[in-house]
This record gives sequence, C-alpha cells and structure tokens, in this order.
Amino acid sequence: MATKAQNGDSSFYEEEDNLQKLCDFLRSAEGPAVREAIEMEKRVYYLKGEKLVNFMVEPKKGTKWPSNLPRFESRQQAIAVCKDLCKFQFMHRSEKRGKGDLVVSRVRDFDEAGYFTWMYEGDKTFSHLMTTGLIAGFLFCTCFPIWPNFLKVFVWYLSVSLLIFIFLLVTVRAFMFLLIWILGYEFWFLPNLFDETLSFVDSFKPLYSFEKCPAGQLPYRIGVAVSFFSFCWWAVTQPSEFDGFVSAQGDFLKDLYAGTLLSDMSQQDKENIDKPKMQSLDDLLKSLETEENDPGINEVSEEEEIDSLLDNLVDSDEDIEIDED
Repeated sequence: MATKAQNGDSSFYEEEDNLQKLCDFLRSAEGPAVREAIEMEKRVYYLKGEKLVNFMVEPKKGTKWPSNLPRFESRQQAIAVCKDLCKFQFMHRSEKRGKGDLVVSRVRDFDEAGYFTWMYEGDKTFSHLMTTGLIAGFLFCTCFPIWPNFLKVFVWYLSVSLLIFIFLLVTVRAFMFLLIWILGYEFWFLPNLFDETLSFVDSFKPLYSFEKCPAGQLPYRIGVAVSFFSFCWWAVTQPSEFDGFVSAQGDFLKDLYAGTLLSDMSQQDKENIDKPKMQSLDDLLKSLETEENDPGINEVSEEEEIDSLLDNLVDSDEDIEIDED
C-alpha cells in the first residue's frame, strides 16, 4: 500500500480506510480552512467544494503533505475522490439559509460550486483522553476532605503562588503601559490576555503591541505624569512611611504562605475541618464514668438552679417595693 501511495496510484483512494486517512489529514490543522455554522441545531464545519479541490490539487504554502498519502495529479482525480467522500458519508452537501445557518441539501452529488459539511470528526483519541482527565480531575477535587495533609498544604502553596503571580503580572503590565503612555505611545504586553472571545492559545498572541497614542490625549498624559511623579517623590522623601508599607506587605506574604493570616480561632477551625464535630467514644465513656462515680453532681446542680430562681424572685419583689415608695 505504501508503494501505491508513493507512485500516486489512483486506486489508492478506492478503499474506505484510505479515505479515512485522507480525512484525518484534511480535518487536521494542516487541512483547508473551514467555517462554523449551525445545521439542525448543531455546530458544524463546512467549506466550499472549489476550495477543497484546490487544496487537494495544490495545497497552501507551508503545508506538509503526509508521506503515506499520494498526491493528486489533476482536478478530475480530486473531484472523483470528493465524490467518494460524499458516497461514504464523510461529508454531505448543504445549502445556505442565512449567515451561519445551513440546511441539508436534497442534492447529494459533489459540485465545486456547492457547500459541503464535514460529518467525519477526525481522530477522537485526544478528545477522549481530555474527557477522561476532566472526569478524573472532578472526582479528585470532590475528595478534597480526605486528602492527606501534605497534599492540602501543596495546593495551598500552589494557589497562593498563582494568585501572587497573576497580581504581579497585571501590576507590571499596567505599570509598563503607564510609563510608555506618558511618553505618547501605547504599549501592551500580551494585549489579548483578558479577551474572553479568544481561545486560550490565542489569548497569548501577539506577545506585545506598540502603537502611537491618538491625538488629543496630551492634557491627560500631563496630568497623569504629574500625579505619578508626585507619588514617587513622596515615596522617596517619606522613607519611614513607605518602608512601613513595604514591611507590612512582606509580613502579609509571610502570613499568607504560613497559613496564619486568619485569626487563631479561624485557623484552628481550618485545621480541624476534617475532624468530627461530635464527641468521641472516649469522651462519652469518661463522662459516663464521672456521673456514676459522683451522683451528687446532678443534685447539686438542681439545688443551685432552685436557689438562683428564689434569688431572682426576691430581687424582683424588692424592685417592685422600691418603685411603689
């Protein structure tokens, strides 16, 4: 089979398994560009037949064609394979009903002028692994109360370190923008970092942006510069107050990492969060032994309650007589 692929034998794609290998390549990141749409209330990916044929005959620049797949020598050969893709239901023809809205076409034949929706989703191994990892991670997190203590401490340090890193990143990012903005330029490190419309990888692209400020911002830049350098002058001329601020921040970080930032009672409750709130068996047995050995405890307590009640009645009578006088 490898010999057929290398020699470009047209019969190579007559087998369904080889068509699946071709679809794995076409549905990968190296394949042709696709668009998203909604078809039958489901998100799908589609492309025009002409673009698919153009890619199969002459791939885009920089595309690495798999060595185990033969190249297409003509458009007729590529169109014939596209017809087989429709025949084996790797994709089907669709019609545009509106922007981003597709319906299944009654015409099944392949045509370069038509739109075709992928039914084949590609290799799902990575998706299955991610789903398994997500379920395992969820179960692992729900078992937090029975984690060993060293693992809880590790999660605490990891969470605090991540929080401090994000805070420092945002602070340094804003500080760099402020300094360069005062000079008349807008500089952002990771400008799309907080763009919720982008994917995780695209949020880190580009690494930075550098543009000239729009006209009309000079008064604002002067005002911000005066305020900023006034603060710097205060920090230099008032070392005792500023040093105290820095020292307080250092103590805050130490307490944060040591887990002693909370009050003593709160800290004790946090450490004993996994311990039962009810009395242990040993405590119950000790209390029973104490009651059996000293039966007068309950009697004394009852007598004290009666005496306290009589004293309250006498005090209330004296208060009434004083009011009448």
